[in-house]
Amino acid sequence: MKPIRLMSGFLTVGFWTLMSRILGFAREILILSLIGPGPMMDAFVAAFRLPNMFRRFFAEGAFNAAFVPMFSAKLEGDDDPRRFATDALNGLMLATLALTALALVFMPALVWATAGGFDAQRFELTVGFGRITFPYIFFMSLSAMFSGVLNATGRFAAAAAAPVLLNIFVIIAMVAANQLSGEVVVWLIYTIPLAGIAQLALTWTAAARAGFALKFGMPRWTPDMRQMLIVAVPAALATGVMQVNLVVGQVVASQFDNAVSWLFAADRLYQLPLGVVGIAVGIVLLPDLSRRLKARDDQGARNALSRAAEISLALTIPSAVALIVIPLPLTSVMFERGATGPDDVAAIAVAVAIYGLGLPAFVIQKFLQPLYFARSDTRSPFRYAVWTMVVNAVLAVGLAPVLGWIAPAIATTVAGWAMVLMLRQGTRPMGDVARFDDRFRKRIWRIILASGVMGICLWIVSLSLSVALGTAGLRYIALAFLIAAGVVSYFGTGHLIGAFKLSDFKRATKRKTR
Repeated sequence: MKPIRLMSGFLTVGFWTLMSRILGFAREILILSLIGPGPMMDAFVAAFRLPNMFRRFFAEGAFNAAFVPMFSAKLEGDDDPRRFATDALNGLMLATLALTALALVFMPALVWATAGGFDAQRFELTVGFGRITFPYIFFMSLSAMFSGVLNATGRFAAAAAAPVLLNIFVIIAMVAANQLSGEVVVWLIYTIPLAGIAQLALTWTAAARAGFALKFGMPRWTPDMRQMLIVAVPAALATGVMQVNLVVGQVVASQFDNAVSWLFAADRLYQLPLGVVGIAVGIVLLPDLSRRLKARDDQGARNALSRAAEISLALTIPSAVALIVIPLPLTSVMFERGATGPDDVAAIAVAVAIYGLGLPAFVIQKFLQPLYFARSDTRSPFRYAVWTMVVNAVLAVGLAPVLGWIAPAIATTVAGWAMVLMLRQGTRPMGDVARFDDRFRKRIWRIILASGVMGICLWIVSLSLSVALGTAGLRYIALAFLIAAGVVSYFGTGHLIGAFKLSDFKRATKRKTR
């Protein structure tokens, strides 16, 4: 994959992920407005996190790390990739069906393990909601497998567009429930598995059109399946460490009223740049690195890594600065309405700023982990993940008596940077492939400087717009102007000092639209 094609793939995934995140914002705004922080929303958040946590383990974690490199290698060597993909599909189907059945039976134990601080009302609500939402993991895991096939063949659009369906379905359901005087949270809960079916249908159809019309059947235990399992088991934890840390934080937060809802809202805000940049880079980079390393193209692999790092940090660092400098204007305009009041918004803003400090770390992980996974080395990230979870748990539990509900956010951020340090240290024996090139080293400091200038600009403009930002009706225009000021100051400064060239983005965009 040439650098320009790598950028094109990144922009394709980034565009659809951005659409998903924007609609996700609309979804969270409706949830906070129509349901609001409290027992009902706490229960929904805890219930919905269960299938999402296991989805990261089984689908996005294990399959991105184990299935994609093996499938890419078989595709490159014309070694019957269809048979391998079929075996993987049937094995995954059996595993997720078994997991779903166990979860439905032992849902009270799962809720206790992930939200043990809930009172009786929130606990019972979560158990009921969890039994409805958990089957979502079955459909989403299979969809992720088909997405892996599409990504490995260089077809990113359908796989990246699939998550948009969840947000569309949920938004329609909540609006309809509100208009028809229905119970909004009930409509919301029942819509989630239906959206999973739609996502599976989309990716399954796209894979068939790409020449991989896979059929369900009885699983086969083959040497390839054994090798994939050996790689997948540690990868499931290594790539899902963020979800594990969030669950640990949820256990701590469940001891405080409304804290689960506050942290969920803050998480959604910083997940916007993380999803658009970090996840997009990881999805595009892994199959490209796998192919290059198999072909012994070390220079090409180094160039792909450097460009992925450069692109992602050029977008992530200014996003992190914005979350740190103007969290209150962002959260108040986004979330303060209906059932969500000023006190809720102030709490969410504090968490947003703390998560912003960790945002670069979460994105850096996305382009460092493929260096291991492309070599089928998941044991090293596994060890790092274990240490990271220890750091997170100690800080979350230890700081809670002193700092209260905000302790999980601090722990997540510190743990994210600890993971980066360990991943980077572990790449040293990999040689030049894992070293960033001269262009990256020259530009990264200029990116940081441009982000600092943008931060100062945001702070000054936010002070001058403080009245407008707190005025109903005007606050949307004021926030749009504030964001525009940040964008202009960052890209203008960056272009002037050579942090990046706008032509880099223009060339990729032209290639993407051809």
